[in-house]
Amino acid sequence: MKLPVGIAIKLLQMLQGEHLRASALQHILVTKMLEDGVLQLQQTGKVKASVFIRNAASMHAYIKNHFGINDLHEYVDKFNNEGLTRADAVAISGDSKLRSIRTFKGFLINAYQPINATLHGNIFTINPAEGSFTFISDYEMFTIPPTVTVVGVENPENFRYISKQQYLFPNIQPLFVSRYPQSNDLVKWLRSIPNSYFHFGDFDFAGISIYLHQYKKHLGNKASYFLPASIGELIKTFGKRDLYNKQLILKPGEDAEPAIIQLSALLHLHKKGLEQEILIQAHEDAL
Repeated sequence: MKLPVGIAIKLLQMLQGEHLRASALQHILVTKMLEDGVLQLQQTGKVKASVFIRNAASMHAYIKNHFGINDLHEYVDKFNNEGLTRADAVAISGDSKLRSIRTFKGFLINAYQPINATLHGNIFTINPAEGSFTFISDYEMFTIPPTVTVVGVENPENFRYISKQQYLFPNIQPLFVSRYPQSNDLVKWLRSIPNSYFHFGDFDFAGISIYLHQYKKHLGNKASYFLPASIGELIKTFGKRDLYNKQLILKPGEDAEPAIIQLSALLHLHKKGLEQEILIQAHEDAL
């Protein structure tokens, strides 16, 4: 059984000589420590009692033998550290699964033309081979030129075949980022850089909702919804009525940005929604 950090903090207090209310120490491990004699119970009234440690050396030996913890102070300090690694967990408790640790943080990026970026102060070129992507883990130390526009791609297939959609972005130098795997890492990075953000998602109310609630509210005026020039004709020709009917409850308010108002009007006009994958096929007509 693992030693909860809350109990560890209370043990540290008692190791400093404090007596704590027994009612604040209701835990199966505390009961076991009382039974084993490393914690003592003292009645302070008819119904009140306190818990304390009589022998500090015995307690240190107990937590080492039962929980693999050599230093209780280090255990508490590192447990609360966001940068805790599995190696740290083994070092302080002998258990790599001491706490849920995100080994893979970060996000995927893609590009169809080389972009010179910086990671940990070192320049490297983003230029994934066809069929491969680049994963940025230490995104806190990742920067791109301010002239680059970050384009968030909602669907994996569009992200995979982004080279077939470059006809959509003739006037910008885009860096494509994938919405998957979903985490707060991408938005944290976007908030930390000055670059503009285009949201390239499905052209339906669900896509609008994802943009407004997961990106726009965090990025403000840096973010805008990408609409291809032919969006009206695409919705009319390839749109699906089911998407419109099922997602109508997600329609945005009338105070949305111009692109959202324009897209909403087209969705209501044709009573259809459009999935962005159609733009992979449409590239043949654009060549």
